[in-house]
Amino acid sequence: MSRPRTQNVTTEAGEARITWVPATTAPRLVLAVSHGAGGGIEARDLKALAAALPAHGVTVALVEQPWRVAGKKVAPAPKTLDTGWRGLWPALAAPGLPVVAGGRSAGARVACRTAAELGAAAVLALSFPLHPPGKPEKSRADELLGTGVPTLVVQGGNDPFGRPEEFPPGAYELAQVPYGDHGFAVPKKSGLTEAQAMEVLTGAVTGWLTSLG
Repeated sequence: MSRPRTQNVTTEAGEARITWVPATTAPRLVLAVSHGAGGGIEARDLKALAAALPAHGVTVALVEQPWRVAGKKVAPAPKTLDTGWRGLWPALAAPGLPVVAGGRSAGARVACRTAAELGAAAVLALSFPLHPPGKPEKSRADELLGTGVPTLVVQGGNDPFGRPEEFPPGAYELAQVPYGDHGFAVPKKSGLTEAQAMEVLTGAVTGWLTSLG
């Protein structure tokens, strides 16, 4: 894995942090991914992408929202998350490469909501929370359907926030991690190891990013 470096960025929502994992071959784009409302950049899917993508010419920028940097345990309102992300964008675009906006769960929602206005090349939505668990009537599909750019959703087959078959038709691609929950953990009885689950995820993302040109 490339040698990461960290960069603090001041935003209107507070101090944010980017951990840069540089491409190990000629860099062609930046994938900026942020965490969800209940965890940080140590999430298994974000770590797997940071390990796999640099060899494919992708610089991975792991983004920590200001509330995480400040040590808070609860994420602020969506509007504040969007403010933090907007404040980070100039730093993410500074390398002069196309930037794919991404994130997991709440971070995926931020990427979807702001992609068009910020000029993102595409959106990667990991574990997109289509609805709160047990409340399919409270759909957030409009955020996903409104990105205006090429979009890939990677969803666990058993995600209580929205299983793949619950997603509406639209101008986006969807890849499934079989048996995965909201954090892409897979049960032992599935016969799939965590490493294999992450290979499914990174393979889908790598192929999609390559297709973007």
